[in-house]
Amino acid sequence: MRMMEKQRGLLALTPIAVLLVVYLVGSILAGDFYRIPIGVAFVTAAIYGIAITSGRTFPERVALFSEGAANSNIMYMVWIFVLAGIFAASAKAMGAVDATVQLTLKFVPSSFLPAGIFVAACFISMSVGTSVGTIVALTSVVTALADEIGCDTAWMVAIVVGGAFFGDNLSFISDTTIAATQSQGCGMREKFRTNFVIVLPAALITLAIYLVGGTAGETVAAPESTEWFKAIPYIAVIVMALAGINVLAVLFSGIVITDVIGLCSGSFTTLSIFTAAGDGISSMCELILVTLLAGGLMNLVRVGGGFDYLIRTLTRRISGRRGAESVIAALTALTNLCTANNTIAIITVGPIVKDIAGRFGVSPRKSASIMDTASCFVQGVIPYGAQLLMASGLAAVSPLEIVPYLYYPMLIGVMLLLSIVFGFPKR
Repeated sequence: MRMMEKQRGLLALTPIAVLLVVYLVGSILAGDFYRIPIGVAFVTAAIYGIAITSGRTFPERVALFSEGAANSNIMYMVWIFVLAGIFAASAKAMGAVDATVQLTLKFVPSSFLPAGIFVAACFISMSVGTSVGTIVALTSVVTALADEIGCDTAWMVAIVVGGAFFGDNLSFISDTTIAATQSQGCGMREKFRTNFVIVLPAALITLAIYLVGGTAGETVAAPESTEWFKAIPYIAVIVMALAGINVLAVLFSGIVITDVIGLCSGSFTTLSIFTAAGDGISSMCELILVTLLAGGLMNLVRVGGGFDYLIRTLTRRISGRRGAESVIAALTALTNLCTANNTIAIITVGPIVKDIAGRFGVSPRKSASIMDTASCFVQGVIPYGAQLLMASGLAAVSPLEIVPYLYYPMLIGVMLLLSIVFGFPKR
């Protein structure tokens, strides 16, 4: 019986392996990150996942997939993608992107742009508690900045993504922080203090890289005049996000402000408003499709016993506090790899982690910090996560082009490993 459950759990995880092989390995072998669209990889994995689901009729398998795709969390992300696409396209058509770039170059020397963008992304994400909201607010601007100063777009976008995960990991209003602390029964301040000690070196090293490395582009003279009022939509979006307003409300307000300024300045006609909105929605179609396919695929993995198999396998042999902390990190990371959602990963493994931590003397603040940091590390580097998909969609680059430059997410993974090996923070 146990052998059958093991085989069933392993088989349930294979759709994820198919996805990774088709997309990652295929792109590497082809030598071109655009050769294999990520949507095709997900469709291939989804067909395979439906085919191997046993004990159910074909219509029931499709229904299981559809239930996962129509999950409320998935549909919420779809709404964000639609409104983000409309806002990005409308702002660009109205001239908001160009105006924001001109203002930035006027007040910030190009050699300090990378460090400044990273600090801004850290501050915004810390304030709003969401990596997606930070990426939506900054990606279009840094993409235009990269074109202006002649540096790699993927590198500039990676700066925003890295800073976005700083707040996702530490903010008091982040979903991951709330899920981690609630599941482990510790206070947010205690978790913050422990978590901050773990990731602070990663943030400082990343900042040093950007200060020393500069832009790797050209020095651009500051513009003499700017249409500053066209930058108001981006400023308004950042201010509203910092005020803690819901991301959907922020994006909708940004669209309205953009359209009003466009009409008043003569940059828009009534028809061009709808044209820009249509272009924005069209630009997000593949991203929306991938999000739906991911939700359906992960539901098949869950129903097939893939997650249960991971949990049983990793918790079978634990010896000592260090071993328990290693298992907590690995369990969270692998679950996140499967779900492509760091909050869901923490919610899924939270009860098991609490039991492991209690039995092996891991403090609640440390177990919560390990879960949050491990999930942000994985979510920050997987090319099929919502954050990288959003960033790549807005910047029109492949997610795989961004991954090599994700210094901060990679470094927090290294710091998490060191904190387990050397047992810090001690207190």
